[in-house]
Amino acid sequence: MVAASVLEKARRPLVANNLNLKNMSFQAYIDNIKKKTGKSPEDFRKLAEEKGFLLNGELTVKATQITDWLKEEFELGHGHAMAIYASLKGKTA
Repeated sequence: MVAASVLEKARRPLVANNLNLKNMSFQAYIDNIKKKTGKSPEDFRKLAEEKGFLLNGELTVKATQITDWLKEEFELGHGHAMAIYASLKGKTA
């Protein structure tokens, strides 16, 4: 019985850490992207315009094309790529 109690306590921090990751704020995603790539959402907006993904501030492609580009060129994970996609759509917080 003691072993089960110790095992249960050992699992708790992992569960708490996983919950924190799932509840990561939009700003935390943006901060982590900036740390990893050195680029801000505005930098990604300019790059997306250069690639023809934005025209007059409006997206011209679907989310998948944007996220595929970000994953390939900047090695972002899906959630981080979606945060940049959201910023390109106008999300700020």
